Amino acid sequence: MREVSQQARALRAQLVDALVADGTIRTPSVEAALRTVPRHVFAPEATLPDAYADAAVVTKTGDNTLALSSVSAPQVIAMMLELLDVHPGHRVLEIGSGGYNAALLRELVGTTGHVTTLDIDPWVTDRAARFLGEAGYPDVTVLCADGEYGAPDNAPFDRIIVTAGSSDIPPAWLAQLTPDGRLVVPLRLGNLTRAIAFNRRGFHLDSDGYGPCGFVPMQGAGEGRERLELLADEDVALRLDGPMRVNGPALSAALTQPGTDVWTGVTVGQQEPFDDLELYLSTLPGFCRLAATKAAFDKGIVDASWRTASPAIVDGDSFAYRMRPRPVDEDHTTFEFGVRGHGPNGAEVAERYAEQIRTWSKLQRGGPGALFTVHPAGTPDTDLPDGFVIDKPHTRVAISWP
Repeated sequence: MREVSQQARALRAQLVDALVADGTIRTPSVEAALRTVPRHVFAPEATLPDAYADAAVVTKTGDNTLALSSVSAPQVIAMMLELLDVHPGHRVLEIGSGGYNAALLRELVGTTGHVTTLDIDPWVTDRAARFLGEAGYPDVTVLCADGEYGAPDNAPFDRIIVTAGSSDIPPAWLAQLTPDGRLVVPLRLGNLTRAIAFNRRGFHLDSDGYGPCGFVPMQGAGEGRERLELLADEDVALRLDGPMRVNGPALSAALTQPGTDVWTGVTVGQQEPFDDLELYLSTLPGFCRLAATKAAFDKGIVDASWRTASPAIVDGDSFAYRMRPRPVDEDHTTFEFGVRGHGPNGAEVAERYAEQIRTWSKLQRGGPGALFTVHPAGTPDTDLPDGFVIDKPHTRVAISWP
């Protein structure tokens, strides 16, 4: 056991050193918490090197092998803890349990604060409670409950953090925040998820930072999973969000015809992040994502990555998607964005898409990023800030670009 502990400490230090070096960890308190909590205790399925790798550890899968529960990647955990801005004495609610993140929160709130963690799955909460005790955090309250309704008996909370992909922000979360409380949630915005930090402003929320992330979806009353529209004999699919409907047969037929390629003139460096481009594209009408298998790429059906879904837009019987960027120099260090359109209006849709990329590059690239404001459903347009509005069952989310 001593050798295991020594190896775990060394691997943990190596992981945290890397997260400090790349700027993910910015504050001494988050750094200290990640250096203290034994991540491997909460991921016994993994080897020690895997437990301290910067990757998620899946702890439960469904019949279809999709992940139902996991210990999130350390980079995502650290990013969200920095966004949450926890201080000693805070009362914190975590929605979506597993134990590890709750232990980190317990380190952050100290002996004068309190952490409540909940999950809808009793298998998850039983496991979390057991591991929290083993790791030395028996005073964390573990509840088996539907996260849609929060934890009213333990409210109010200075901070709420959601560690499952959420399609909306239910009223209970806002109601259980203190007047100056802060919420961090992986919120799905038209088929794109971002971990967004919100400050409470009376009966609405204003954003204060965000970052890319990926989580298993929320279960229970607030469940709102993406849907797949299969094309090309299941080798290609459109990932759709919410009430969006498309003409699958027409789009499948369009994919069998040659596409129209439009190159944008916008380039990106090999290591240059462009997460905000996808967020900017998500405000286009008909936004969705195109997922393809390697077989579809090898057959020439699409020119999109099979590793990640490509942003796409649908317009009736036509659609366009962002292709793999093409190299524009001999060293393959700079790449140009391109768009391919299919269908009767594919060329026009592709050009519209390409123009959005050009506009982003001219006006928003390297800027402060987007602002998000969340108001209750039914709020009049006149009370919303200018921008793109996504209507959800509980809320209206306005996205604006300063």
